[in-house]
Amino acid sequence: MRGKEVLFIFKNELSKYSSQQLQHIPKEGVWSIGQMYDHIILVAHEYLDNVEICAASNEKQPLGKTLAGKKLFKDGGFPPIKIRLPDEMNASPNNSDDREKLAKRVEEVIKRLEHWEREVASINPNYKVEHGGFGWLNAKEWVDLVEMHSRHHLRQKEALESYLEKEM
Repeated sequence: MRGKEVLFIFKNELSKYSSQQLQHIPKEGVWSIGQMYDHIILVAHEYLDNVEICAASNEKQPLGKTLAGKKLFKDGGFPPIKIRLPDEMNASPNNSDDREKLAKRVEEVIKRLEHWEREVASINPNYKVEHGGFGWLNAKEWVDLVEMHSRHHLRQKEALESYLEKEM
C-alpha cells in the first residue's frame, strides 16, 4: 500500500462520523477520532518537511539507521502494538476540527505526498535527516514512513470506532 492510499482511506471514511463522534474522547488517556486525524496529518507534514530538507541538501550523511530504524524498515511497518511517546513529545492533538476541515487537511497532505512520491527518485539517497528514534533517513525513507505511520493508525481507528459503537 502506498502512503496516499492509506490517507485516502482516512479521508473517505471521515464522512461516516458526526461532529460529536469526531470529538468524543472515550476515556482519559485515549484520543478522539478527530485527535487521531490531527496527529496523522501533523506527523505526515513533519515527515514531508524532512523530505524537502533532503531535497535541498548538498551534504552527504554517512550515518544510517538505528537498530530500531533497521527493524522498522525490514519489517515494513510498526509492530501491532500501542506506542506511547514520552509525555514531552505527546501533547494532546487538536480536537476542534470538523469533518470538512479534516478532509481538507488530509487532501493537502495527499497532494504534498504525491508531489514528493514523483520527485523522490531524483534525490540523492545520501542526503539524510535524523529521526529521533530511527536514525538517519533519506527522502525515500521519509516518504515510506508517512505510509507506515498512517497505516499503523488504522488499528487505532478501529479501536476508537468500537468505543463509538458501545457508547454512542
